[in-house]
Amino acid sequence: MRTRSLPPRVLSKAFSSTSAAALAAHFGRVIDTSSLASWNSIIADLARAGDSIHALRAFASLRRLHLRPDCSSFAPALKSAAALASLESGRQLHLLSLRFGLLPDLFVASSLIDMYAKCRELADARRAFDESRHRNAVIWTAMVTGYVCNNAPRDAVFLFKDFLSDEGAVGVDSVAAVAVLSACSRVSSMKASAAVHALVVKAGLDMDVGVGNTLTDAYAKGGDLSLARKVFDGMIEKDVVSWNSMIALSAQNGLSGEAIELYAKMSSDGGKRHNAITLSAVLLACAHAGTLQIGKCIHNQVVRLGLEENVYVGTSVVDMYCKCGRVGTANKAFDRIKEKNILSWSAMIAGYGMHGLGREALEVFHEMKRSGEKPNYITFVSVLAACSHSGLVDEGRYWLNAMKKDFNIDPGVEHYGCIVDLLGRAGCLNEAYELVNEMKVEPDSVVWGALLSACRIHKNIQLGEISARKLFKLDPKNCGYYVLLANMYADVGKWGDVERMRVLIKNKGLVKPPGHSSVDLRGKVHVFLVGDRRHPQHKEIYAYLEELRIRMQEAGYVPDTGSVHHDVNEEEKETVLHVHSEKLAVAFAIMNTASGTTVNIIKNLRVCGDCHTAIKLIAKLVDREIVIRDSHRFHHFKDGSCSCGDYW
Repeated sequence: MRTRSLPPRVLSKAFSSTSAAALAAHFGRVIDTSSLASWNSIIADLARAGDSIHALRAFASLRRLHLRPDCSSFAPALKSAAALASLESGRQLHLLSLRFGLLPDLFVASSLIDMYAKCRELADARRAFDESRHRNAVIWTAMVTGYVCNNAPRDAVFLFKDFLSDEGAVGVDSVAAVAVLSACSRVSSMKASAAVHALVVKAGLDMDVGVGNTLTDAYAKGGDLSLARKVFDGMIEKDVVSWNSMIALSAQNGLSGEAIELYAKMSSDGGKRHNAITLSAVLLACAHAGTLQIGKCIHNQVVRLGLEENVYVGTSVVDMYCKCGRVGTANKAFDRIKEKNILSWSAMIAGYGMHGLGREALEVFHEMKRSGEKPNYITFVSVLAACSHSGLVDEGRYWLNAMKKDFNIDPGVEHYGCIVDLLGRAGCLNEAYELVNEMKVEPDSVVWGALLSACRIHKNIQLGEISARKLFKLDPKNCGYYVLLANMYADVGKWGDVERMRVLIKNKGLVKPPGHSSVDLRGKVHVFLVGDRRHPQHKEIYAYLEELRIRMQEAGYVPDTGSVHHDVNEEEKETVLHVHSEKLAVAFAIMNTASGTTVNIIKNLRVCGDCHTAIKLIAKLVDREIVIRDSHRFHHFKDGSCSCGDYW
């Protein structure tokens, strides 16, 4: 349906009475029913208050009394039809304005364009624009805004260029600037954004808060967050939207630390009260960074403001706790959300999945279906990822087929990527390869990357080389795939091929991101690299690691030197393994936290096999739970075992 359902023939139905007494009682003031000015005032007041239906009824009453409407009657009436997206009412008003010869009026014409645009009749809006004989900035802006609201941003940008040619920069006001900058952000055009920015400065509009907010968003969407931040910092006046936008943009672009710092500045900036949008954005930053302590503080703010039951904030709390290693706390927050939506259900399913709790994830999925909520594309990504992390092969196969059969959802590359990963890790490499070749969508780097990783686990060099060649074409600048193939060669002792891959990496100018592990301790994040000696406590850390190594060896630990992919002797390999970043981070965290507390570590790459074995033993020796979030999933080490069941 294009239009909102209204009472029958709104414009034909007047108020039940047009007597002065009845109207006075209705509006709380004396009404001169014979005065057009009085009726215009009523219509304008109702439209301004958002009471659009009664505004249209007042217009109908005016006509019933045989008064001749003028421009001041039509403009608010058209605004009301636009607010209701009532195309039928809008068309009747259009015909009446033609009948009374009022379309040359600029305010009526701009209101007509706006009405058609908001009723999703863009062709009619453009026709009304083209038929406007005399255009001003309001007319041009109405049409530019219409294009933006109807997802035609390129047309909006092109029309704005015509606007400048016709009216010049002097015709640009803050409303026009916001409209065209909104279009620039949607087409991600840095060139257009920069041009409008220059125009805004020339017109003296750069200090306008709305313009600044939209310009910030346009630069960020164009891919230059530093310019967006520069605009934000240069704004003399900032409102809640300004702060929310910059915090969200920083969090969404991986700058979690900056997002959290901005939140702290906003909180200290007098008079700027954070709201549900602010809290959701900063919770996203905490989730990405894994900063549990700060996340807890933000959660306290959520509770204080009574927003725990808010589905959007509540879902952000769930996501934060899941990604900070506290899936049990996440489930409690999930239960407090009164009216769950598809996002909250999907977040809880994904949370259980990334912690290796596939059965629990599927139980939440079944509970969601029982509640009447229908799964969507993203829900099935969460479900299949949960199956993959827990090795639920039969369940994964079943739900992939059920997507189309039972829910009419075509699987996409994300779903196939999960199943290829699931089958591959389970050793069903041929089935995984056949699935890749039978996919109804073109397999991307995620799909081939999952197959390559599985080939390394099961030392299938032939299929691994096929996968790697595909990846080198799809994502030639990703060093990780070259390193993964080199590691496969190292696993089987093909050192000549290892060297060949390293030369290839060097010749292509590729750089492998260094592995690092981080610990959030009392609000400060400590980062460790392999063999790191920069930390102020590095001497104590290495001494404690040596103590742990001796205790582990006494308990039967044997270093997995296969995790070192260099052609060096066994002793050198053991030395390298001993100072991996995750071991340094674990030692530091144990040393600096109270006995019995859970240790939380974040690793930017996949945990290596030796560290996985060693940390299982360390957790048992020190009687701690050690939680590590690596690039693939969560590992909960406790009592000598890991939640992943050594399936990662």
